[in-house]
Amino acid sequence: MKTKDKIKRFDFKKKPHKPWRWLMWIAKNVVAFPYLKRRNAALIKKGMEELEGKPYLLLCNHASLVDLCFMLKGTHPYPVNNVMTIEGFNTYTKPLMQALGVLGKRKYVSDISLVRNIRYCLNELGSIMAIFPEARYSLDGCTSFLAESTGGLIRMLKVPVVMLKIHGNFIDVPQWNKHSKKCYCEAEMYPIFTAEECRSLSVEEINERLAKEFKYDDFAWQKERGIVIDHPKRAEGLHSLLYKCPACLSEGETDSDGDTLFCRKCGKKWFMETDGSLRALEGETEFSHIPDWSNWERECVKKEIEDGTYYFEDEIRLETLPDSWKFYKHGKGKLVQTPEGTTITGTCYGEPFELHKSAMNLSSMHIEYDYLGRGDCVDISVLDDSYWCYLTKRDAITKLSFATEEIFLAAERKLKSEKGNYSEKAL
Repeated sequence: MKTKDKIKRFDFKKKPHKPWRWLMWIAKNVVAFPYLKRRNAALIKKGMEELEGKPYLLLCNHASLVDLCFMLKGTHPYPVNNVMTIEGFNTYTKPLMQALGVLGKRKYVSDISLVRNIRYCLNELGSIMAIFPEARYSLDGCTSFLAESTGGLIRMLKVPVVMLKIHGNFIDVPQWNKHSKKCYCEAEMYPIFTAEECRSLSVEEINERLAKEFKYDDFAWQKERGIVIDHPKRAEGLHSLLYKCPACLSEGETDSDGDTLFCRKCGKKWFMETDGSLRALEGETEFSHIPDWSNWERECVKKEIEDGTYYFEDEIRLETLPDSWKFYKHGKGKLVQTPEGTTITGTCYGEPFELHKSAMNLSSMHIEYDYLGRGDCVDISVLDDSYWCYLTKRDAITKLSFATEEIFLAAERKLKSEKGNYSEKAL
């Protein structure tokens, strides 16, 4: 294996260009538009007349690749650049992504090069710039973690901001269930900030509005619209999200088969209805709405963090993605997470390795359920590398994701409290 200093790294400073027209034509007319037509998808634009043909920042919620199809449909026929994390460049190849005008980034890492390239696309290329502020697919069909830095980016760019809110993209292909249900989906596209508002509003005011605009619940939307999903394997993989049994409180003991979720320890079973709700086959239905169950799990994790009992440790299979061309395999390692932060240890590029992310330096965590058939994993990045940790423990990554965000939020609350106390003393 090459030594660390000889490994090629992804060049995030490289200037993007407008998407190649012929390639974009193929992406739209061969892939995106036919796919949306097969789904009877509807796109509703409101108040977009004044922005047609002008550069603006497009914000999209994120649940599946359907989002990209809607992005291309909504911005047609104008050029659009978008941001994608580098594992996407690995899957679809760097030359293709760069030809399509895609900007690369690493998840949950601040990178001034990305900000500069976003400004370049808007101000120099005159393109529409699309980003996915949640930075990952939704786990339960509801809003994922939104970084406060999004508000700062919007205020700095000072261009109009448009929302693309998509419904049905999650319930069609949840990340824990890769069977496409081919169900109806729709999207709304409308301005949420004028350029003048981006200049005049504070970052806090911008983030408050963003939080409201990004409120969504795909399961609730399914039920309201009366959308029936009778796929025989619709509950398959649901145990990866709903890892804690509300009946016996055991973790990692839930499992799923076909249209049923069950606990291997206590034997309780829940049937997944065709409207997306759950029903206990015997006894009380603790949570009929799937996001209510996942929110309860998050609250349980939050309590563990607050009372100091939270601790996670697991042996991992460690891989890295310094560039987009290939994953480097490094054998076994260890991942430990406490309320103080997250630590990876092992051997990388032939040398002993340790990466520690403090509570305030890791706001969220990218997780993948059975990534490319290779197992459940988490991805923790720094500026010049991404560390992919394949876990040994079963159904642990959802809890890790919840814990990472709650650890960050707890540290953030503590910091704000300390600053407030210091200000009071100064007065």
